Amino acid sequence: MTSLDDLSLTEAAALLERRALTSRELTAACLARAEQRRSLNSVIALLADRAMVEAEDSDRRRAAGAARGPLDGIPLGVKDNILLAGVPATAGSNILRRHVAAYDATAVERLRRAGAVLLAKLNLDEFGMGSSNENSAFGPCRNPWDESRTPGGSSGGAAAAVAAGLCLGCLGTDTGGSIRQPAAFCGVSGLRPTYGRVSRYGVIAFASSLDQVGPLGRSAGDVALLMNAIAGHDPRDSTSAPRPVPDFAAAIGRGVRGLRVGLPREYFELGGCTADVAAAVRDAIAVLEAAGARVSEIALPHTRYAIACYYLIATAEASSNLARYDGVRYGDRVDPGRGLAELYLATRGQGFGAEVKRRILLGTFVLSAGYYDAYYRRAQQVRTLISRDFEQAFAAVDVIAAPIAPTPAFALGEKTADPLTMYLSDIFTISVNLGGVCGMSVPCGLSAGPRPLPIGLQLIGRPFDEESVLAAAGALQEATDWHRRRPPEGGSGRP
Repeated sequence: MTSLDDLSLTEAAALLERRALTSRELTAACLARAEQRRSLNSVIALLADRAMVEAEDSDRRRAAGAARGPLDGIPLGVKDNILLAGVPATAGSNILRRHVAAYDATAVERLRRAGAVLLAKLNLDEFGMGSSNENSAFGPCRNPWDESRTPGGSSGGAAAAVAAGLCLGCLGTDTGGSIRQPAAFCGVSGLRPTYGRVSRYGVIAFASSLDQVGPLGRSAGDVALLMNAIAGHDPRDSTSAPRPVPDFAAAIGRGVRGLRVGLPREYFELGGCTADVAAAVRDAIAVLEAAGARVSEIALPHTRYAIACYYLIATAEASSNLARYDGVRYGDRVDPGRGLAELYLATRGQGFGAEVKRRILLGTFVLSAGYYDAYYRRAQQVRTLISRDFEQAFAAVDVIAAPIAPTPAFALGEKTADPLTMYLSDIFTISVNLGGVCGMSVPCGLSAGPRPLPIGLQLIGRPFDEESVLAAAGALQEATDWHRRRPPEGGSGRP
């Protein structure tokens, strides 16, 4: 039998349903794997004791014929900017190092209702601000395919944990690519749902009009099962969409015959993709075409402005959201005893890392008197143009296919000295958040060389049409085995 830590969520769910496996066995295997792969630094808090209690509860439910569904007894991880009651929620920041969540986020609450075992809180770039997981106050996370390389960010801990078998699925958040890019770098599947599809209640905010909770798993089927659990309207989140939730798992196996797939010429012209990435993406598109999809070129002309637009809007919202962390209302206090202004300076100066400070400063600047119209308002106008690009494209196609990132996972430390180069890592993912559509990363190849690294295909869908994206992802995974490839032990990079 496949090693327990190599099972996909879907495979494990089938074994649990047949009583060929217990949640206790599965959870113990994941906990042991987490200890074996501590060098990845993907875990901020391992919840071993409570996870085993939850696993035993699940086994009792199954023995009584009262299982709650396919997720009952499945060990999952949660990115550490999503609240889990009674557990520290740090958002990867020193300023929240001692913060303990008082309640569950809605998405976590729904996983509990489905019977999932919540195994770990996972590493991330501080407040979700980063593309490499190097901005965490708990140190950088490492890619299980090659520990000298980044797992991507900001949900790097989640993607690394799924790829290395520490858990069978995870919740992450995606503000500008923070689920999709790490999924691509670590060779797993990750979905950024449409804004409003999954509640943000109980998520520590970075940029409120861009943040979205979403699942990561080893396959499109895993992602669909997680979406079935977490999607749906939540009256506690004013941005949550009151729309019916389809059976996302039913989309897997639906096929792509007749599906119209668009290739945005700008994504292939502007990003400077490596030859390996370009070839893997083209090969994946050819697989979809062979399965019956109709492929055509489309235009998304305002893509070239997405990076500038995003880093004005996101930083402005971050400046506003993070103003509360001052040592008085929220966050650890550092008080030199020289008055309120010095308390603020010391608290925020020591509590926030360099990247968070950079974004707060930029966001405060673009919102300031005399600059608001020139920068923030104009960025919002460009955002509207990017949304219209998607509307026009989806009048002609059903799904858009493109790269996730210009390169496979880059080396730790390679881009930290040049923030602009780091920001360009997200050139293909940011437009999805600005446009409010859904997007997914699916493994589609490995780079050449002695240390092969995963490459991801991005599939973008209309607002609230995650089903078409999942159908395309399922068709690709039915015809290929890239999602079944596992990292080498120890991240040596040996094939």
